[in-house]
Amino acid sequence: MIDRDRARAWPAPAKLNLMLRVVGRRPDGYHELQTVFQFIEQGDRLWFDLREDGAVRRVDALAGVAEDDDLTVRAARALQHATGCRLGVDIRCEKNLPMGGGLGGGSSDAATTLVALNRLWGTGLDEEALSALALPLGADVPVFVRGRAAWGEGVGERLEPVDLPEPWYLVLVPPCSVSTRDVFRHPELTRDSRPITLADFLSGDVTNDCLPVVRRDYPEVESALDWLSAWGGGRLTGTGACVFAVFDDESSALEALSRAPVRMRGFVSRGLNRSPLLDRLDRD
Repeated sequence: MIDRDRARAWPAPAKLNLMLRVVGRRPDGYHELQTVFQFIEQGDRLWFDLREDGAVRRVDALAGVAEDDDLTVRAARALQHATGCRLGVDIRCEKNLPMGGGLGGGSSDAATTLVALNRLWGTGLDEEALSALALPLGADVPVFVRGRAAWGEGVGERLEPVDLPEPWYLVLVPPCSVSTRDVFRHPELTRDSRPITLADFLSGDVTNDCLPVVRRDYPEVESALDWLSAWGGGRLTGTGACVFAVFDDESSALEALSRAPVRMRGFVSRGLNRSPLLDRLDRD
């Protein structure tokens, strides 16, 4: 029997930053970045039930986040405002991704809301218009709207699709939340890294300039990184807290996870160059 509720769900996949360089600081205080985004299968799921009264409501509470501050609610209202749509929606989200983990959960939820409601409300915006609506919601939201692995520059909004290997990742989720704002305000953060090229990245330059600051200030992250060093390294996604290692096959990644200390929580997931959100959109 088909699980109709599951079939109605829209995916909001996680992302990994496979490298992250801070190459400058702009007059407005934002940082100029270089990064590489790739999606993974792990993610949140969202459901959208349309309303005739124009109200946008979050059905389930999210600890520590007021409804009006929720990125899914803000995304839906931004789409309403931009298009004059008079329909509303009840939004339900199954949160599987940690907050403050560097996996882009909130940004992905916002992007899925924009993409799904653009279809369900029939507002008819193209990818460029949706991406323009996405950027004020967060620097990572546009890559989730576009749904393709990408080389990113600027604050992460200038995106060039890339075709990358799709390995298996072991992702560890340390029991802490890292504040992106605090990391980028940290006096010891490197802000003048030499810009590199995509060829440099593909040749093995996977530097994350946030790593030294996060490793120093978050001992739980440092412990996870040290443990992953026995499995070919350990890399930070975004500003963390999540860290990951790369494996050629699922069985090797699962074997490593099975050996993790009891206190360490994690999961294994496949890298994806095409977001499951685009597949859901095509299927719909």
